[in-house]
Amino acid sequence: MKTKAVVCRQLDCGSAVSTKRYDGDEDRPAWRLDLDCAGTESALGECGYVSERFNTFLIAEVICSDLLLQPGISLSSSMLGVSQDQQQGLQVFRDHSFTITCSIQPQYPGGSFHLTFTASNTTLTHTLTAVNHSTNFLFPAADHVHQGNYSCVYEVYVFSHNFTSESELLSLTVAANPLPAFIIRVVVVVLLTLLTSSTALYLYFKTPRKPAERGSMALVSLHSSAEAGPGEERAAQRMEQEESAV
Repeated sequence: MKTKAVVCRQLDCGSAVSTKRYDGDEDRPAWRLDLDCAGTESALGECGYVSERFNTFLIAEVICSDLLLQPGISLSSSMLGVSQDQQQGLQVFRDHSFTITCSIQPQYPGGSFHLTFTASNTTLTHTLTAVNHSTNFLFPAADHVHQGNYSCVYEVYVFSHNFTSESELLSLTVAANPLPAFIIRVVVVVLLTLLTSSTALYLYFKTPRKPAERGSMALVSLHSSAEAGPGEERAAQRMEQEESAV
């Protein structure tokens, strides 16, 4: 395993998990290397060895850890949402929903994400299957119990082994809501009411009015002529004759 550790380090694949050796094509000559590694070398070339011609083709298979890329972790929140504090990390407001997203670059199909939460005396883990190399952990309402550190652990089964990779820590604090939820609802209702009233008044005054019908004007004129004097009566009659001609 010391030699295998050097192999994984040289390939930049982490540390050795397991190893096995089996015979290959005996018709192919190969070099047999008797290595003497301490396990701290950065490459096989730094190990002591004696090489000689050998007719058996031996294949050494090494399983290394740290095959996976590091997953990412991010946070988003509703409404007044999430703010960044240089000393306290990420901050969400109480009673607002928030989502922690775990994702990883496409490397192997499948896998799952474990969201690990740690606080002073608490450690919790939620697990969801990865969909398109990511998954969302939804928290309907933020509370003080959600304050702590979160990390995403990606786990996948490849090469007959389970491999895991952990993200950076995400530090989260929950702050008091500067505007209580009921005040926000009242403000929204008032604004919607004012907007509806303004729209109704605008449409009322912008709607064109129909002109008075000619028959109504004639009745008024006739009614007025009955109370008028002789000269005014003749003038009214002339107007009626002109309108009839028209």
